[in-house]
Amino acid sequence: MASPTDLRTLKAFVTVAREGNVTRAAEQLHLTQPAVTLQLKRFAADTGITLFRRTSVGLELTLEGALLAAKAEQVLAALTDFGQTAGHLATRLRGKLRIGTIIDPEFTRLGAFLKALVESGPGIETELRHGMSGDVPEGLRRNELDVGYFLGDIRDFDPVAGVAPDGQENLFHAKELARLTYLVVAPPSLAGVVRGQDWPALAALPWIGTPPASVHNRLLGRVFGDLGVRQNVVASVDQEPSMLAMVRTGLGLSLCRESLALHEHQSNGLVIADRVQIETALSFVCLKARSNDPTIQFAFDAITRIWG
Repeated sequence: MASPTDLRTLKAFVTVAREGNVTRAAEQLHLTQPAVTLQLKRFAADTGITLFRRTSVGLELTLEGALLAAKAEQVLAALTDFGQTAGHLATRLRGKLRIGTIIDPEFTRLGAFLKALVESGPGIETELRHGMSGDVPEGLRRNELDVGYFLGDIRDFDPVAGVAPDGQENLFHAKELARLTYLVVAPPSLAGVVRGQDWPALAALPWIGTPPASVHNRLLGRVFGDLGVRQNVVASVDQEPSMLAMVRTGLGLSLCRESLALHEHQSNGLVIADRVQIETALSFVCLKARSNDPTIQFAFDAITRIWG
């Protein structure tokens, strides 16, 4: 590089990489669009790297840009970690722990986890932010969350997973809590066309869809994408109870955790597709660069005591 990169330019690059759009990035940074564009041009010139390619919907990172963006994320996360660690050392584990929660609290053992935090670290104030699984890694990257629960493969949200050189540090640190199975449930009226069918046959039936941030969307997207078939989505919802309610009304099929699927089968007569299932994991995650933060270490210790 011809000259050192200042933190403002680095932050502009990371924000555009996350958003894929200069206008939205400028709004987040409280800068003008030309100012952000100029920062990107200077950064590209300084690094000698083509950072982005234009697409029909915005900007997409090149392979080199993705590798550089991952390093930039780590630098910014390390700076955040430095400041927060200094604060924690001064307050002796007194502060706020922002926790991303998903699905129902009984399944994630959220109550037991919070109790362990309160009993062992009374100086820590917890703040819960409930959403979909895919919201958690984004919240961590944006420094809106400190830790969170996650369903699926966290590498789906690492910009260099699978393309980074050996030894490249991962963006996220994850502790697997449990393995779980997802099944396909359908209204009783579709029993005759669901039982005995494989994924390609099921794809053509009507489905209740979910947003990209949901684990259902990611799991089914990978299955159908690998098979080269298109899922026939007739309606979309963002909450698991709403999905099941729409299945009960006869609207279409849905992916569902095994425990819920069996309950719905016994209580409401929903049909379970008997030839397909998807395995995935529930994990507890944070940014790798912040994994040594005392408060975050404390949270991981507490979650380990609860889940073993």
